[in-house]
Amino acid sequence: MNQEICSPVYDEYDFFARMYNDSWGPRYCEENIQFLEKLLLHSLTKQAQILDLCCGTGQLVQELVTRGYQVTGLDASEAMLSYAEKNVPDAKFILADARSFNLPSSFDVVVSTSGSLNHFLNLSELTEVFCSVYQALLPNGTFVIDMNLEEAFKLSFLDKVEDGDVKEDYAWASRSSYNSEDKIGRINMILFSLIEQAWQRFDTTWLVRGYSQSEVKSGLEKASFTNISVFDAKRDLGLDKGSGKTFFICHKIE
Repeated sequence: MNQEICSPVYDEYDFFARMYNDSWGPRYCEENIQFLEKLLLHSLTKQAQILDLCCGTGQLVQELVTRGYQVTGLDASEAMLSYAEKNVPDAKFILADARSFNLPSSFDVVVSTSGSLNHFLNLSELTEVFCSVYQALLPNGTFVIDMNLEEAFKLSFLDKVEDGDVKEDYAWASRSSYNSEDKIGRINMILFSLIEQAWQRFDTTWLVRGYSQSEVKSGLEKASFTNISVFDAKRDLGLDKGSGKTFFICHKIE
C-alpha cells in the first residue's frame, strides 16, 4: 500500500467514503478540472510535482496523473484514501491532518478544491493549513484553493434535503443549513448500509465555516504567501457556479 502516515487522523468521514467515491468525488472532479485548466495547468511543465490537499477518493489525482503530472494526495480519512489508492494505484498518498502535516519543500504546486478548507472552523486553524502548505512548496511554488465565501453559503445552504441516492445495498441523503450569525454551515448526513444482511444506520454532521475574502487573504499573508490573486468562479472564470465560489492563487517567493 503506497500510503504514509505523518500526523494525527480522524474518521468522521470514513462511513461516507463509498458515497463520496461513487457520487461527490466524480462530480467535484469534473468541476474542478475546469478551473484548474483555466487558472493553472496551461502554465505548468509536464512532470510538475503537485500535492492535492484533502484529496478525498482521488478522482482529481487521477485526472492530473493522466495529464502527465507527478501527483501526491493527502487526506485525513483512511477510508477515503483506500478508495483513492484503488482509483490511482500509481500515485502516492499520505494520511495526515491538513493543519499539521510536515513535508519537505518538494512541490511545484499545491491545490485544494471542493471547498475542502471550509471545514476548518476558525481563521487560526485555516492559517495553520496555509503554513503547512507554504513549507511543502518549492521556492516560487504556487498554491491554488477554492473557498465557499459567506455569500455562497447564504445562497446554497438551504434547510432541505438537497442530495442523495439509493443503491442496492446502501442509501444516503444530506441536508444543509447555514447560520449567518456564527457563519457556520451544517451538512447533516445519513447513510443506511446493508452489512451482513442487516441494515445499519450512520449519522454525522459536518461543520463548515463561511469566510470573507479578506479573512482568507489575511491568513495567506500570515503564512508568508505573496502575489495573491482572487477570482470569482462565475464572474471572472465563466464557470456555472453559485455566487461566492472563489478561487485564490498565491505564491511562495523566496
